[in-house]
Amino acid sequence: DTLGVAANEACDAERVTVNGRVQRASYDVKVGGVIAIRFGARTLTVEVVSVTENVGKDAAAAMYKEV
Repeated sequence: DTLGVAANEACDAERVTVNGRVQRASYDVKVGGVIAIRFGARTLTVEVVSVTENVGKDAAAAMYKEV
């Protein structure tokens, strides 16, 4: 899917860090992890509050909080 491709490209370009370390797209996200994604001059930072397999789009927003 398009989102997955974009996520892989962001990781390949080293624009995604977890707990301050650049990570690959295959990284297993864990509760409490802090993910930072750079978009040009802006960085979005979130903390993972839950991890669930196969979650719908509506429920996905409840899995993290912006910090």
